[in-house]
Amino acid sequence: MPDEPTVLVVEDEPQLADLYAEYIDDSYTVLTAYSGEAAIETLHEAIDVVLLDRRMPVCSGNEVLAAIEDHPLDCRVAMVTAVDPDFDIIELGVDDYLVKPVSQDEIREVVDRLFKISEYNDQLTELTGKKLKRNVLQVEKPPRELEASDRFQQLEAEIRELEATVETIADDLDVEERDLRL
Repeated sequence: MPDEPTVLVVEDEPQLADLYAEYIDDSYTVLTAYSGEAAIETLHEAIDVVLLDRRMPVCSGNEVLAAIEDHPLDCRVAMVTAVDPDFDIIELGVDDYLVKPVSQDEIREVVDRLFKISEYNDQLTELTGKKLKRNVLQVEKPPRELEASDRFQQLEAEIRELEATVETIADDLDVEERDLRL
């Protein structure tokens, strides 16, 4: 599997799918599926983000979304569609919703943001696990023993580093959210 993040572009108009792929292929590994059926066959755990057309013949974007949820895959999904949003999007398991036509900047921004959200969640999960271990040790071991433990000191350093990383990502996401509201 590739080392760089992977995006699956699902679009029944091949020229549009290829264009979206071209928008981001300098930063990501990009797979394309020109139908909902092809998308379902392409789904695997290495996919990080899916750009998904909602209205496709035979197998719709909603059906592809259901297949993603059934797998379950640890990926983010953005609908990129000509279907204007209605209240039904509240129940859709998507992280973002773009209405066509979309620009290169919009595609790149949504993919970048979804990767940041994934990275934030991963780092926050790791940080929480390390903090829980630290808390158990702090309850069970006397302070003198903790201070003398190189491994505990390393854990403390890892926690500080993860806290800084999580804060930086959160700040980046906050800036993006403020920019979106402008």
